[in-house]
Amino acid sequence: MRISLISFTANGSTLCARLAEGLRAQGHSCKAYAMPRHAAGTGLVPVASTLGEWAKDAFATADGLVFVSAAGIAVRAIAPYVNDKTTDPAVIVIDEQGDFAVSLLSGHIGGANNLTLQVAAIAGAQPVISTATDRNNLFSVDSWAVQNNLTIANLSAAKRISAALLDGISIGFASDFAVEGALPAGVTPQASGKLGIVISLDENKRPFDCTLNLIPRIITAGIGCRRGIKQNAIEEHLRKVLWQHHISFFALRQVCSIALKANEQGLTGLCSAHKLPFVTFTAQQLAQVQGEFTPSQFVSSVTGVDNVCERAAVLGSGGELIVKKSGANGVTAALACEDWRIRF
Repeated sequence: MRISLISFTANGSTLCARLAEGLRAQGHSCKAYAMPRHAAGTGLVPVASTLGEWAKDAFATADGLVFVSAAGIAVRAIAPYVNDKTTDPAVIVIDEQGDFAVSLLSGHIGGANNLTLQVAAIAGAQPVISTATDRNNLFSVDSWAVQNNLTIANLSAAKRISAALLDGISIGFASDFAVEGALPAGVTPQASGKLGIVISLDENKRPFDCTLNLIPRIITAGIGCRRGIKQNAIEEHLRKVLWQHHISFFALRQVCSIALKANEQGLTGLCSAHKLPFVTFTAQQLAQVQGEFTPSQFVSSVTGVDNVCERAAVLGSGGELIVKKSGANGVTAALACEDWRIRF
């Protein structure tokens, strides 16, 4: 996670620096701030703006915010920017003595509950988590979805799933993928029923009266395009290919192409708009990919390799080509799927 930490007192700044160091050791990317008068002695970055401006920037750029402060300071700072539980970052508050670490916002989808446990362990604090499923030791479908890189296609169904579990009602479970481990308590394998979870690339698969569709982000799109083609033309063709094969746009993990297209505005704009990584490979790298691909003399004369989209998709995903090259209006696209299974 990209985490921004902030502190306001001398004691808080010392703790803030310790938390940042501990979180970095666990693989997080951290930026830690303090009031200017406390920053120098702790190695933290001096806050050069108002708290509101800092919070606005952190909300836009970080996956998690950690306030070493009173809860009220954090609440007032983030209040104007709180928008939606599917997009808000995790927000944690820990007092400057390091006694209590509180999961304040986005406990499940944003990952605040897990981050709270990490912060508490570093500080030796008591974690405070108030979400109902966690308090009752029940399966939290939204937290589990985030941990397994699954997109929640319909949040209202997720709420009904959680409410049913809290009421002691069993829910169904169906999957297009292999499952490792035992299903959680209250979750049973079913092909249909009133309420259930479906793991599929197809977000329109709804065997239950109320179906929670969870979409694994495991598809790599390999894309080639004519120089200067517009972003909307690329997206239109990509969405058409996905729709034709009953694959949700939510299933996309990344877009791959040849290095010649690294600065192609239509491709970079598409990826930026949908927060998708854009990865490119040299012609030599693409040529070395093993498999049967659709050759093109024209593509070879321009790029130095007989096929861009299929080879890029396979190389980027490390998996298998599931949709071969499809072209229209100066855009070609192919899809590859990585090897993936569900783990409980």
